[in-house]
Amino acid sequence: MRIIDLSTPVDASGWEPEPVQHQVMTPAEGAKHMSEEMRTHFGVRFDPAALPDRELLSIDTLTLTSHTGTHVDAPSHYGSVARYGDGRPRHIDALPLEWFYAPGMVLDLTGAGPGAVDASFLRARLDRVGRLPDPGDIVLLRTGADALAGTPAYFTDFTGLDASATHLLLDLGVRVIGTDAFSLDAPFRHMIDRFHRTGDRGVLWPAHFAGRDREYCQIERLAGLDALPGPTGFTVACFPVKIKGAGAGWTRAVALIP
Repeated sequence: MRIIDLSTPVDASGWEPEPVQHQVMTPAEGAKHMSEEMRTHFGVRFDPAALPDRELLSIDTLTLTSHTGTHVDAPSHYGSVARYGDGRPRHIDALPLEWFYAPGMVLDLTGAGPGAVDASFLRARLDRVGRLPDPGDIVLLRTGADALAGTPAYFTDFTGLDASATHLLLDLGVRVIGTDAFSLDAPFRHMIDRFHRTGDRGVLWPAHFAGRDREYCQIERLAGLDALPGPTGFTVACFPVKIKGAGAGWTRAVALIP
């Protein structure tokens, strides 16, 4: 079994609209901290001087959103009310784990340019693969945007899906759609410029808003899809971190190659 990492790191040194804060407590600082914590909360007294080199454990503290780095969007991310089931979209901790371990299919969208592709574009890419995804398969979109990760251009220059392309995949039974771009939708400038030209509200975040009508998840900010051996023949594992009541959870997404 070969494992291919499909994830981008949580990197405080990279450019983000909402910067990541990463504070590191050294092993020496951790020894003092743990000594104080044990005394304060549990009444246990311990002198860090007894430890080798006066060190215990390092501790990392991060401040970031659940949409930083590679992550899975839950149905509750798309809105507070769903037009399916009982009307209550599920949070990330309530979704079936089976959704996130399934055969994968990668579609090559490179060269499409910033904006959104439609269903006819996706059908042509599926024709290249030679078959349709089976219900429950995880479809990954390779746009090449991961090469821009850590720069402002990563958030403005990528290819997304319009409503017709999103619904095409959902009609085929796909429940998890992934992309190596910042968003499954087109860059916000393209959507808003088109809205101002046409007045059509349907061009605003259609891939996300499709999740108000149909239950599905997105994996955003993947990487390394060009390392996959082909469009099929691999399994995707992308279990999201179990954050109670959250609209998204980080994941270390990988492809498993027999």
